[in-house]
Amino acid sequence: MSAGSENFPPDGSHWSEREVNVGAFKDARLGNRFVELLRCLSDRMGGTIPLACQDWASTKAAYRFFSNPRVEEGDILSGHFDATRTRYSATGGTVLLLQDTTEFTYQRRNPHDVGFTKSVNSGRDSKGRLRHHAVCGILMHSSLAVTTEGLPLGLAAVKFWNRDKFKGTAQLKRKINPTRVPIETKESIRWLDNLRQSLALLGQPERCVHVGDRESDIYELYCLARELGTHFVVRTVVDRLAGNGGHTVKSEMAAAESAGTHVIELRGDDDAIERITLDIRYKRIHVRPPIGKQKRYPSLDLTVIHAIELAQPPGRKPILWKLVTDLEVTSREEAIEKIRWYAMRWKIEVFHKILKSGCRAEDAKLRTADRLANLVAVFCIVSWRVFWTTMMARASPEADPETALTPAEIAILDRLVGDAGNRGARPGTLLLYLTKLARLGGYLARMSDPPPGNTVIWRGLRRLADIQLGAEIGQGSTCG
Repeated sequence: MSAGSENFPPDGSHWSEREVNVGAFKDARLGNRFVELLRCLSDRMGGTIPLACQDWASTKAAYRFFSNPRVEEGDILSGHFDATRTRYSATGGTVLLLQDTTEFTYQRRNPHDVGFTKSVNSGRDSKGRLRHHAVCGILMHSSLAVTTEGLPLGLAAVKFWNRDKFKGTAQLKRKINPTRVPIETKESIRWLDNLRQSLALLGQPERCVHVGDRESDIYELYCLARELGTHFVVRTVVDRLAGNGGHTVKSEMAAAESAGTHVIELRGDDDAIERITLDIRYKRIHVRPPIGKQKRYPSLDLTVIHAIELAQPPGRKPILWKLVTDLEVTSREEAIEKIRWYAMRWKIEVFHKILKSGCRAEDAKLRTADRLANLVAVFCIVSWRVFWTTMMARASPEADPETALTPAEIAILDRLVGDAGNRGARPGTLLLYLTKLARLGGYLARMSDPPPGNTVIWRGLRRLADIQLGAEIGQGSTCG
């Protein structure tokens, strides 16, 4: 059974019904309202709440839902988490847990109702003094489960928060060594919390590999992964003590032998493809905890991998990836495999792009942080759906089209878009119908074009929903 085969309701009903747990809400009426909201917001992705709801009564009900104190983002995402677990169980092999933080910025007359995310430099005043202002918004830290082929199975953990207005933060950092502050008192604890929540949801921790950028280079995270029986691949930034403590990881890697080279392709700003040769080095190193935490945490045996661009490229810095993992690496191929896993981290950046560009989450006009968090939680499910649909065409091109589309949607696509001119996709396959869907969104489907991306897919889905509504009206069907 594939990861995609469990996604779509077998009776041809709307996909969103598999991502909702009505019983998670404190009132069944709230659950029923959420079912309608998710369908409306997904069918009119990128539109405002009034556009999605279409009339004042439904719009007012939506506003009441998001402002209801009995509604939390955990209730909204409960059904999606359950569906993620189902897809995870149906998928064999290693699954990557991609963690990252993103922020949603808003402009409000009273920004304290939403909160703040960071302080930014506003330039200099007339006397040459630096000015700063706090940015209004909320932050979201999410864990996205994906297969090693890049198919997003869904979110496994999400955390929303904002900050007070940064009083004394800079002065505090100058007085206290951050490495001596307990992780439980810092925002960095979110990386550990998401790891725990993800594994509690998914189970089988030995199948999971946490993947994070340099912000997740946290020694406590490595110790927690060992405690929970799971794994990690992280881009490292800290030059930690190694061996008996008399030297660092950097000095050991400087003496490591090259395991060979690896060629990757890099797309530039002008869409030109550049082939880059990387020198691969790896070594198993005994890594010691920070000095201020050596009484609380043990030393660990970790594998450090360096991928270094051989040539000096004109106009940019050379590529230098320094990765650390708890997994054993005994060959060049295994080192390249871990590098590819880390490269999958870009998938969560794409997910955040869909949230902001496709769902237009930062255009929301809701007034408080709690309401915005509830709305963004709904958008998370919609964004995953777009991302999953896009990647299914690449991961399982020969699958049954009903894996992702209803029979009614397939029939509409057959009437609107011919089978010819779809980049050679075989008749009756998922790839053919998702290419047709992308063509509704402006995809040209020329043989030289890359596979359809998220933008044309979300445009196609939105247009298909409108066309289906018109078809139902024309047939005299009841539509809601």
